[in-house]
Amino acid sequence: MSCAPLNPYPEAANFRRAPSEVMTLARMGSAHPTRLSFLRTMLRRMSGDDWRFDRSLWQVDSKGVGRAVYRAIGPDRIYSLVAFSHDLPPEMRSDRVIATAWDATFTLFDGTPTEADLDRLQANVPLQEAGRISSRELSMSRANRSVRLFALIVDSLAAGKQPDRAEVDAVGYLMRTTAVYGSGKFGAADRSKIADRPELSGPFQAEMLSVWLTRQFTVDIVEHLARVKGGEKAIMLAKDIKQSLGVGNSTGLGMAPFLVRHPALINNWMLAREEALARVRSQSEATEQAIAGLSTALQNAQKNVAKWHSEHPIQMKKLDALRADLNLIQDYLEHWPTPSEHPWNTLWLWGGKTLSLEGQEALLAMMLEPHGDLVDGLSDCMNADESRSFVIDGAMTIGALKEILTSSYGWAGEIDFTAADSLQQFWYVSEEKLEPRLGDRYSEDGAELELPLGIARLASNLGAALTAWDDDACVAHFLAAEPDHRFMVRRVQCCADHPFSEVRGNLNAHDMLPIDLLRCKLAYFGASRFDPRSDRWLRISLFQDHPYPSDLNWEAVQ
Repeated sequence: MSCAPLNPYPEAANFRRAPSEVMTLARMGSAHPTRLSFLRTMLRRMSGDDWRFDRSLWQVDSKGVGRAVYRAIGPDRIYSLVAFSHDLPPEMRSDRVIATAWDATFTLFDGTPTEADLDRLQANVPLQEAGRISSRELSMSRANRSVRLFALIVDSLAAGKQPDRAEVDAVGYLMRTTAVYGSGKFGAADRSKIADRPELSGPFQAEMLSVWLTRQFTVDIVEHLARVKGGEKAIMLAKDIKQSLGVGNSTGLGMAPFLVRHPALINNWMLAREEALARVRSQSEATEQAIAGLSTALQNAQKNVAKWHSEHPIQMKKLDALRADLNLIQDYLEHWPTPSEHPWNTLWLWGGKTLSLEGQEALLAMMLEPHGDLVDGLSDCMNADESRSFVIDGAMTIGALKEILTSSYGWAGEIDFTAADSLQQFWYVSEEKLEPRLGDRYSEDGAELELPLGIARLASNLGAALTAWDDDACVAHFLAAEPDHRFMVRRVQCCADHPFSEVRGNLNAHDMLPIDLLRCKLAYFGASRFDPRSDRWLRISLFQDHPYPSDLNWEAVQ
């Protein structure tokens, strides 16, 4: 079902949540992956279009050093993950962005690489930022081993036994990526080159493919090293244990500004999910099949939260609430559905009154799960032509601009920016790594280099400036006199047609938590088991409990 027209479900409009409810930092920081998440979208397409997969090259020695190629072979194109495995000294292993060496490095190649391509890539990809790739490459990434679990599994398989399941579940991945670069970085192909390809047109599809093929590599390399160590005694990893392993990821502040810099895109992500929820809530019946699907989704959520651990006090509190909420949902479903014109809406309204934000967003994901026919087409609506919102409408009157500012940014006017706490944090780009960072305005230098990410403050400043202008004046004249407001005027005009484009919170406030922004974006990726390590970075897992390429249409070339 295509997204384009929402007309087939006009009644859903009566069940949509308002942006004022959805776009708060607290709720965004409680987001859960859904069937609209980008990795789920990719897996559905590859399975539905009968993609084939193989490992066309495996040149890895007894120390685990070498290169490998994994191919995804579609109806029209081939994509190849080129993997380089390294012998990394322990003292050089670091998840920080300033690291210069990793256990493995990768690039996603457009097509099947030749020997010359592999040699060129081997001279550059292991260097990451210090190297350069070409427009034939769609992404570049790196990963480090989860040292203790990686060694445990190698030793166990080499001895002819499966690893301890509790140890596996405590970590959940063999390797974790520390960056997956795409969209023109370091010479990779620009987004415009692949945007019209159906398999890559959705958000972050190339990156998701790269990580998914990397997951296959992580299992292959651990089994390879086990065979080297154990010889004929070595065994393969059991399917259930293998299935439980994902690809870990360490993510910090560098990802957070994305939600602010791409308002039209974020609007479409949010709107697709909200439309999906509204469609489910608007259904006039709950079929036996859908009820069974909801029950399965609840069971999976309970299994997931049993393995989801964190030592961060905020997340620990959230997890306690989530476990209690899932039990409440289970109890409620024993007597649901009751006679109701809209049983799914009844369930949702009960959740809104009863559950924590964490539980409510988990319930959202569960409610979407059995309704693929109803909502999956909305994944086609999550792109955006951001150039369309770049041009400022100079002919707009100041009165019209004020109306949009009041209706869409009234929340910003409620913030007291004369209070020091409201402006304590500022965003800037580090000179060393060219990555976004947060500083303390009152104890650190650099506030004069502040990035325009404090939208609430900029909206407030624009509102103050507009009070001196007549409603009949035009925006062009205003900006000619006060050009510093061009950035915010453009956002206000964009927001008029994109109601879910703005994070409704003060990103300069002393108590703003960047991990809320990170979790929201990662949930759309499909990440699970969010584990904050501070208020500025976290670890997650991708593709846990999902199939591998070797579980689908796999051709064992080597």
